[in-house]
Amino acid sequence: MLIAHFAAAVLAPVLVRWWGRNAFLALALVPAVTTVWTLARTPGVIAGQPLQLLVPWAPEYRLALAFRMDPLGLVMALIAAGIGTLVLVYCARYFDDDEPGLGRFAGVLTGFAGAMLGLVLADDLIQLYLYWELTTVFSYLLIGHYTERRDSRRAAAMAINVTTLGGLAMLVGLIMLGEAADTYLLSELLADPPRGTAVSVALVLVLVGALAKSAILPFSLWLPAAMQAPTPVSAYLHAAAMVKAGVYLIARFTPAFGDVAVWRYTALLLGTATMVAAGWKALRQHDLKLLLAYGTVSQLGFLTAVFGVGTRDAALAGLAMLCAHALFKAPLFLVVGIIDHSTGTRDLRELSGLRTRMPVVFWTSVAALASMAGLPPLAGFVAKESVFEAFQHAGGLVTALCLAGVVVGSVFTVGYSLRFLWGAFLDKPDLSPTPVHAPGPLFVAPAVVLAALGLAGGLAAGLADPVLAAYADTVPGNAGHPPAHLALWHGFSLPLLLSAVCVAGGLLLFRWRKRVAWLGARFALPDSGRIYRRIVYSVSSFATQVTGLTQRGSLPLYLGTILVSLLVVSTVPTVWGRLWTLDAPPVRWLDSPAQLIPATIVVLAALGALVVRSRLFAVVLVGMTGYGTATLFVLYGAPDLALTQFLVETVSLVVFVLVLRRLPARFSTPVLRSRRLINLGIGAATGVLVAVLAYLTLAGRQAETISGDFPAAAEEAGGHNIVSVLLVDVRAWDTMGEISVLAAVAAGVASLLFVRRRARLPHTRVENSQIAVPLPTPLAQQETEWRPLPLLHAGDVLTLRLEIKPLWLPGVLSLAQERRSVIFEVVARLLFPVSIVVSVFLLLTGHTQVGGGFAGGIVAGLGLMVRYLAGGRHELYLALRLPPGLLIGLGLALTTGTALAGAVFGSEILAGGAFDLHLPFLEPLHLTSALAFDTGVYVLVIGLIQDILYSLGAGIDEQAEKDSRTGQAPRRESEEVTA
Repeated sequence: MLIAHFAAAVLAPVLVRWWGRNAFLALALVPAVTTVWTLARTPGVIAGQPLQLLVPWAPEYRLALAFRMDPLGLVMALIAAGIGTLVLVYCARYFDDDEPGLGRFAGVLTGFAGAMLGLVLADDLIQLYLYWELTTVFSYLLIGHYTERRDSRRAAAMAINVTTLGGLAMLVGLIMLGEAADTYLLSELLADPPRGTAVSVALVLVLVGALAKSAILPFSLWLPAAMQAPTPVSAYLHAAAMVKAGVYLIARFTPAFGDVAVWRYTALLLGTATMVAAGWKALRQHDLKLLLAYGTVSQLGFLTAVFGVGTRDAALAGLAMLCAHALFKAPLFLVVGIIDHSTGTRDLRELSGLRTRMPVVFWTSVAALASMAGLPPLAGFVAKESVFEAFQHAGGLVTALCLAGVVVGSVFTVGYSLRFLWGAFLDKPDLSPTPVHAPGPLFVAPAVVLAALGLAGGLAAGLADPVLAAYADTVPGNAGHPPAHLALWHGFSLPLLLSAVCVAGGLLLFRWRKRVAWLGARFALPDSGRIYRRIVYSVSSFATQVTGLTQRGSLPLYLGTILVSLLVVSTVPTVWGRLWTLDAPPVRWLDSPAQLIPATIVVLAALGALVVRSRLFAVVLVGMTGYGTATLFVLYGAPDLALTQFLVETVSLVVFVLVLRRLPARFSTPVLRSRRLINLGIGAATGVLVAVLAYLTLAGRQAETISGDFPAAAEEAGGHNIVSVLLVDVRAWDTMGEISVLAAVAAGVASLLFVRRRARLPHTRVENSQIAVPLPTPLAQQETEWRPLPLLHAGDVLTLRLEIKPLWLPGVLSLAQERRSVIFEVVARLLFPVSIVVSVFLLLTGHTQVGGGFAGGIVAGLGLMVRYLAGGRHELYLALRLPPGLLIGLGLALTTGTALAGAVFGSEILAGGAFDLHLPFLEPLHLTSALAFDTGVYVLVIGLIQDILYSLGAGIDEQAEKDSRTGQAPRRESEEVTA
């Protein structure tokens, strides 16, 4: 089901491009099939046989892909998939075919439905959090659908900031719970819940996430602002799906932690306060959608308070109210969209006479509003009766006060329900009937179906009782009362009396609506949007002040701060723990006299880099330290490390030289002597610390080294090169992380510097019937075939494509004559194919000999560097016509695909595989999955080096050429550069 949802989300833009808005009908088939599939599993789940799927992912870290459908998950899946189906059908008539961004919207909405389904079925805490954040990201995109509107962008930013803040707090709480219970499986955690102070803290953090998601005080500010989203988004996310995620989380943890005081009273008090405050604000709204938004916040507070009671009857009542709320609030939002489409307004002060002009919509609204107000025989009445009964039997002063608050909030609910009905449909004496464009049957059908289900839910409450009771029975404790059941009639009792009080109070509020509006204006709560903007401004201002104090633009200051912090953090435990008393092994200063030569060169080069004034000389000396270290690797018998070090140093040296072209040739005047001495002291202390820590690390070894098992592990993986096998087999997770960092580095380089992805052909303008073609000087030396051109007129643009076949490098034609070197061009042309062949050889043989994908990619990148240095930026464009972003993405795709293929075709992610390829007239080729993984690394490294050359090489060249054409001096960094 999940795969189908996300696959449909990917295909949605294509379907919308083909079929327009009718593509939503095809997309609705996915949640529709999910709904039918879930209904078919209902008898078994209710009978106590939950559906489970467990795929171990990282067993050592207790991580798994775990799904479980129990009674609560069943109900939530039906809500998410069923209402998602109807909302997608509704979208097929709500939008026009030419709606901007419709394909993106369709994909995001379908993806959100899949994320919500994964959230309610997840049985792993970390997996639950991932789906939780997926719903956050999808909702951000949906709320900000109208990107051209500032209010829409602000609402989306507010929603993601508030809910992400809560989600991060929840993540910490979930990890604390998982560690306390020694399991991250949600079902096991709830079956044997841990206790203690740490658990109470974790529950508070989990509640923060739940309250933020469901817009409970003090996080209520984001939901009314989110009404800037299209109406289908409000009907689905803010009435049936996303905002229910927080309530679902509370309901999910209630069976295990409903008796914990901090959990119970936080949910009770904040839920009740939210219901009353939001309901009071809804009484003054003129925008029908905003009225329903504040009503939604009020109802979410109602649900939170009910589940906070923590008894079996409260759990039954809460789940019944959750279903009823989805069945009356979603159709009301859909009705608002119909009214807005048909009349062009949602302002109840401008609407009149719609009752007779839109009778189907009117009676649909009556049914939904009656359920929201708690009138029989609707589902809302049954649920509210059970809620009052649960509060009555719970006992306790706090519960009694919350019951009073719930009654007051229910009075407000009846009041704004009547306000909606009067404002949207009834005749107003001072207004003429509103012109209406009649909606089509498919546009109205989803709202009708949901309202009808709300009516059926009240009449057939007895049929729904076993389904909802299957979850409620998992909540222990019922205050000594027999278990309650859902029914349309329980006889004359206190809950029925309270329902009557709510209806009467709501009628009075509607009767005195002008006085209520006057009181609401006098005792209005602070505007949530204004509060949010003040908070954001304060945080931004504080961040600016902190940044101004700490980010002074001095690289030596930053580096010094980092190194001093390292010295303090590492030296204190080293001295305090008396680590030097460990049974340290004897120091072996050298293995052969030959090691003294590169070691001496490294030391002298490092010291020389401190005193030279030439930037180029300093770079060469720094490169010598790297080459000397690589030589030491060779002498120690580590050819793989030596090869990689040599190649990396070469690439770094070229990159440094490219950057130096835009900097002064010499360093500025040295800083004060005192500061130089301080910097020297910090550097020397850091070097000593690193050496001491390396030595103490060897001295502190407790377990036997595992290096003795490496040869056998390499043989098992089908290789002989231990280093390469470690990188692409044993520690492949580390390598995936490292190449992801490389991809991020490439993105950073491309974003910080100007990048030109392709060369442009020159355009020539015809002036006075004369064609002036600016061509490079070397073209005069080429044999060109001239043909007569048709008559051109002034202002015409002519693009000339000249096919020139030079002897060696075509890109050199763009270089000035004094910048060319024929010998270098010939050598570069000869070296490039050789470097490519050597790089492929290193890639293919890396599993058994010295080499690998990383080394091979650098060798190929060095070939690109040689061609660029010989032929300039145009030669770089011609050398490899694939953009670097494509290569980097392809490399990541290859490595990721190899990892996932291990789970599909093997036992786990990154599981290895091998087979022999038999080709005619050749020996069988032994191929392994590690080769595919290493190929991804190879391609990514080539893309990284190409991206660096495009940015630091071609980009700087183009800027210099532009400066020379405009007569400007090349821009350099300030001469006041700290040495």
